Amino acid sequence: MAYRHVALTVLTTALGFLITAAPATSQDAMRVPLTLASGRVTINGSSNVHEWTAQTSKVRLTRIQLAPSVTAAGVFEQILTPGLLEGFEIAIPAASLSSPKEGLDKNMHKALKVQQFADITFRLVRLEPGATTGTLKGVGVLKIAGVEREVTLTLKTARKDAGLAVSGEVGLLMTDFGIEPPKAMLGMLKTDPKITITFETVLGVPTT
Repeated sequence: MAYRHVALTVLTTALGFLITAAPATSQDAMRVPLTLASGRVTINGSSNVHEWTAQTSKVRLTRIQLAPSVTAAGVFEQILTPGLLEGFEIAIPAASLSSPKEGLDKNMHKALKVQQFADITFRLVRLEPGATTGTLKGVGVLKIAGVEREVTLTLKTARKDAGLAVSGEVGLLMTDFGIEPPKAMLGMLKTDPKITITFETVLGVPTT
């Protein structure tokens, strides 16, 4: 019995030493903070009268989650590896979209139902290798006027100063999101339901 007691004591002490001396796991490591240094979203479309465009720079990064293995050193290279960027969401106030064409904003905001659905959001589901060198395929959920649809973006990335520039575009139909293409001039001007959404963002690391 005494021998068994001594053995248990030695085993417990050894385990305690190993736990104390073991290096911190990736879950214990400091998380790598990233910020949205800048962003711009542009919508391009056309009508039977003219082409039109609207854009906003009021882009918010509402969520970003990195895999526990991601470290501060080389963070931008790591997050471009499929699977290491576990969560990414951005949002823009729909009412902040503005066009240089007079009178377009009112009809556009009405079609987007900005009073009922304040934000347009995009939530990344996964990153996949792109079809060409230097590109990635981003699969995510786009929410416009309260309607969600899965979309696939071709993403381009490039280092910009101390950050990472990410850009891409996606073509879609307004009607897929329950949006009635705006009309004007007593119905003489009819908007094509096809639009292209382009975004440009720059991710950065907070300075201390």
